[in-house]
Amino acid sequence: MPNKELEYSSKTIRAGVWGVSGYTGREVLGLLLKHPGVRVTDVAANNTQGPVAEIFPEFLNRTTLVCHPFSIKETVKKCDVVFLALPHTESMKAAPKLLKAGLKVVDLSADYRLKKAQVYETWYGHRHVDTGNLNKAVYGLPELFRQKIKGAAFVANPGCYPTAAILGLAPLIATRKDIQSIVVDAKSGISGAGRKATVDKLFAEANGNFKAYKVLSHQHAPEIEQYLSQLAGRATSIHFVAHLLPITRGILNTMYVHLEEGITANQVHSLYKKFYKIEPFVRLHPLGRQPEIKNVANTNFCDIGLAVSPDKKLVVITSAIDNLVKGAAGQAVQNMNLMVGFNETEGLL
Repeated sequence: MPNKELEYSSKTIRAGVWGVSGYTGREVLGLLLKHPGVRVTDVAANNTQGPVAEIFPEFLNRTTLVCHPFSIKETVKKCDVVFLALPHTESMKAAPKLLKAGLKVVDLSADYRLKKAQVYETWYGHRHVDTGNLNKAVYGLPELFRQKIKGAAFVANPGCYPTAAILGLAPLIATRKDIQSIVVDAKSGISGAGRKATVDKLFAEANGNFKAYKVLSHQHAPEIEQYLSQLAGRATSIHFVAHLLPITRGILNTMYVHLEEGITANQVHSLYKKFYKIEPFVRLHPLGRQPEIKNVANTNFCDIGLAVSPDKKLVVITSAIDNLVKGAAGQAVQNMNLMVGFNETEGLL
C-alpha cells in the first residue's frame, strides 16, 4: 500500500498508542489528549483491555477510548501515526507492518536506536528480526537531527539516559578535539524501569535507598557512544554508571569531561549558549547555578548546568530531564510534530 497523502497543515492527525498500559504509553496518551492537532483514535495493549478511564482513572471524563489487543488491521483503518510504547523486541514485530501500510511510526523502544544488529543483540540479548528497517529509522533527538526527522516516516525515539547525556555533552563533543575521557554519572527515578512488579522496585525496597546498577554494563552506553561518535566525526567512548533514585520520575546526569587543553567557564558557557540558542526545550543555566529534577518534572525541558575546574581542564556538565517526558513521551510527541508539520512545541508547552 502506498504512503498516505495527508495535508497535515489543514487536518487533524489520527494517532494510535500501542502499549498504552505502561508508564510511557500512559504519558503519551495524556499528552496527545491535550494536543490541539491530534485525535487519539486507537489504543492497544497485549495484557490490558477495557475502557481507558477504568484502567487509568485519571482519564475519567477525558476520553471514552477502549483499550483492545493489538490489531494491525484495525489500527491501519483508524490511524495516520502510531506510537509504539512497547517492550524491547516487540516493536520490531509491529513496526514493519505498520510502515508497510503507510503509517508514520514513532518507536519508543530500543529496537531501532542502534544501527548495527550485532550491537543490539549483544546488549539486549535478543536477535533482531527487522534489520532492513534499522537504517531507515531516524534517531529522534530533534536538537541534533531536526531536518531528518521532518522528512521521516519512521523515528526511533532516544532512550532517557541517552537524551540527558547526549544533550549535555553535544556542544563539547562537536567542537573539541582534545577530549581525554568522559564519565557519565546518571541517576534516574524508578519509573525508568517500567510498569512491572519486581522486588527491587517495591516501595519498601526503594524508599530511603540509593544504589548503582549495571555498573559499566548498561545497555544505554552504546547508544550514547554511537551518536556522540557521529557528532564528533570519530570514535568516542564513555564510562557510564547508572543509579536508581527513590523518586518516581526524573533523571539527573553529572558528566565529567577531561580536556588536554584548558577552557574557561565563560568560554564553555558561551559555547553552550550558542549551540542551543534556538532550542525551545533546552534551558541553559547561568554559571553558578545547577539544574534540579523538580524543575523539569512533568515538562519536556532539558536543563543544563556547567562548571570548570581551577586548572581549566575538567568540565562538569549537569543535565536534568523528566525521564517519562523529554526522556520518552514528550520527545515522541515533539518528533511527531516535526514529522507531520506541526509547530514543534505544539501540545508540549
